Amino acid sequence: MTNQKVERWGLFEEAFNGPSDGNPFLDVSLKATFTNGANSVEVTGFYDGDGIYRVRFMPDVIGEWSYTTQSNQAALDGKSGQLTCIEPSADNHGPVGVHDTFHFAHADGTPYYPFGTTCYAWTHQTEELQEQTLKTLEEASFNKMRMCVFPKDYPFNKNEPPYYAFERNEAGEEDHSRFNPVFFQHFEKRVGQLLEMGIEADIIIWHPYDRWGYANMDEETDYRYLRYLVARLGAYRNVWWSLANEYDFMLEYKPMERWDNFFQILLNEDPYDRLRSIHQGHPEDMYDHNKPGVTHVCIQHVDVRQVVEWRKTYGKPIVDDELQYEGDIVYPWGGITAEEETHRFWFIVTNGGYGGHGETYMHSDDILWWAKGGVLHGESWKRVGFLREIIEDAPGGLSPHQGADSNVFPQRMSRWLWSQYSGAYHGDDYHLIYLGVYQPARFLLWLPVDDAYQFDVIDTWNMTIEPAQVSVLSEPPDYAYPFPEQPTYELILPGKPYLALRIRK
Repeated sequence: MTNQKVERWGLFEEAFNGPSDGNPFLDVSLKATFTNGANSVEVTGFYDGDGIYRVRFMPDVIGEWSYTTQSNQAALDGKSGQLTCIEPSADNHGPVGVHDTFHFAHADGTPYYPFGTTCYAWTHQTEELQEQTLKTLEEASFNKMRMCVFPKDYPFNKNEPPYYAFERNEAGEEDHSRFNPVFFQHFEKRVGQLLEMGIEADIIIWHPYDRWGYANMDEETDYRYLRYLVARLGAYRNVWWSLANEYDFMLEYKPMERWDNFFQILLNEDPYDRLRSIHQGHPEDMYDHNKPGVTHVCIQHVDVRQVVEWRKTYGKPIVDDELQYEGDIVYPWGGITAEEETHRFWFIVTNGGYGGHGETYMHSDDILWWAKGGVLHGESWKRVGFLREIIEDAPGGLSPHQGADSNVFPQRMSRWLWSQYSGAYHGDDYHLIYLGVYQPARFLLWLPVDDAYQFDVIDTWNMTIEPAQVSVLSEPPDYAYPFPEQPTYELILPGKPYLALRIRK
């Protein structure tokens, strides 16, 4: 075996020839132990068809690594080799993990703020449409993609996939004991392309919208499938595990105990401790995100105002990946305006959480972005990108003003005002206040006058940032409430909705 050079957090792969008779998916076990001094990582190999077995590994320590395989087959047992882990390339910041309780960062400390989109079944469309989706992603500003492993059967998404997850007989019946390597080779190719584009792959492992039998596989098959995914995809640094889209719609054949076991398998057998979440359908059936296997809260909920309470309840990052979709389909969840989609993004982000984009415009060929990808027809995606630029320019992950001590408004006013507006801050040096549907022509602040601040007015729809017209107050204006605290600044605003104020010391 040659000594490959692999950058830190890159992907090392070695292939071995082994038996192809019988059922290699059931009969053959393969593991490899990678060592670097005191560092030791055990990974599981997998059968990739045609007598080929593969082992994949993500080195996270620079230097010389060696490995040795362990197998129940002589042809695969005791194989050894080396690799050299080198410095990462400029765009490789490592896998994303939880940072500072409510936020995310790459392994090298670079902050990561998720501004994702949903294309559930984009990898199950024609090759031409998949390439168009990738081209669209190059032009958009999304840095996360929610995507299903299995194809989907749902309105606007009735086509057969080009590949099936398990081997099929002449009658079209799938053998759940035999994975179809071509299916997974294709899927991981797309995951790798997203990696090259700097996009996290939020992989949805199960979903209920199914006519092929994937949603109601038996328990043993479910566990084997999950382990196969970890073996094949776990070494890609951009992978997130999302156990389900709307897990509660599958409780009839996947009871709660099994969902808990899925998390336990990931905890025990994913050597890289990738991010883990689960997603509910009905708000009243929310999974208990306080369970230790859950790294962050993935949720769908129309009321983004609850983000502050979710933070308190779970003490983890909050991502409302389905705050409803911009579009014009018959279902209310897919028929909100671009302005409303943008508004909800701003509201949740300025309360210390994160949102997820989706688009569902009617199409003559049923090519809706949320399901199949293709091209974007709406307007909110541009505004999401604008918001991402603002957040990435901020000094760090933001905390909600609501319920916190703040010098922006007097305490007597804060509870009332933050129930109308939303605002976030980073220390005393940075405030981002979103006014939403309110359109004040004047705005008062109670910041210390002995500090030098820069005040900006952000038009969240027109995507402009202009210096605010500001006056330092020596006495309260006539229209001010008779509070004992003296307001210090008056801002003159355009008097239109969907504005935000950025205050930087």
